[in-house]
Amino acid sequence: MNTTHTPPLWKASVTLPKEHAPDIAALLELTPPAPQAVLIAEEPFSPNATVDALYIDEPDTAFLRHLTGLPVEAAPLPDQDWIRLSQEGLPPVRAGRFFVYGMHDFGKVPPGVIPLRIEAGLAFGTGHHETTALCLTALSLIAREKRCTRVLDVGCGTGVLAIAAAKLWKRRVLATDIDPVAVDVTRENARTNGVSPLISAAIAEGMTHPVIRANAPYDLILANILAGPLTQLALPLTALVAPGGVVVLSGLLRWQENMVLSFYRPQGLQLREALRQGPWTALVLGRP
Repeated sequence: MNTTHTPPLWKASVTLPKEHAPDIAALLELTPPAPQAVLIAEEPFSPNATVDALYIDEPDTAFLRHLTGLPVEAAPLPDQDWIRLSQEGLPPVRAGRFFVYGMHDFGKVPPGVIPLRIEAGLAFGTGHHETTALCLTALSLIAREKRCTRVLDVGCGTGVLAIAAAKLWKRRVLATDIDPVAVDVTRENARTNGVSPLISAAIAEGMTHPVIRANAPYDLILANILAGPLTQLALPLTALVAPGGVVVLSGLLRWQENMVLSFYRPQGLQLREALRQGPWTALVLGRP
């Protein structure tokens, strides 16, 4: 798949005190329509930072101003691959047993890790976002206790979690997303990482798609999406969990933990662990 050309993007920018930048960045990431990337640029000799959100279509600046309570400016960017350019400045990430890196860091993989070379293109999930790193850490912890043979990655984005699971257990993994671009990126990343035969990527919305049901039940389901969709998927998702199976839920903020748990506990899942980084959480649930 050729991802070197992307549509022109719009950039929405807001300048604010540095200590508030992560919260505003998280707010923009969670607010539909989801931006393609959110970047924080700090000014070394200033108390301020600038949060830039990149959108495919012109953002509603009036809405963003109301949302953030701050002045927001938007402007079109030149027709360049801004997603790739922004990623080239990102350092590799170590999360659990995994080392996530891009093509620009090829050759820097340390010994004793499971390498994941991930190129995002226009899909979410490079490993740099806290939720992805938390899910990778959760996978490492789960691997200490059990061997997963049927794995489902819901909302796979770049396929980083599906590829990580395939490398951990050398078993087939089903990766689904509602975005055709994400499915294409997942397939390309699977080829790059040498696990293409183990990754089945499909466009699927919800949990009732025939390809998802045909491979059920699962002893591991990964869902790094958002709190709202997680609550809506609680009933159909838990119906696909095998006895003794594990579910990893992320894409939620700390204050959303109890809300999400209130939908999954009545379905017979128990909280095994809550992993946290900054304002973000990954919940590890298990079926007895």
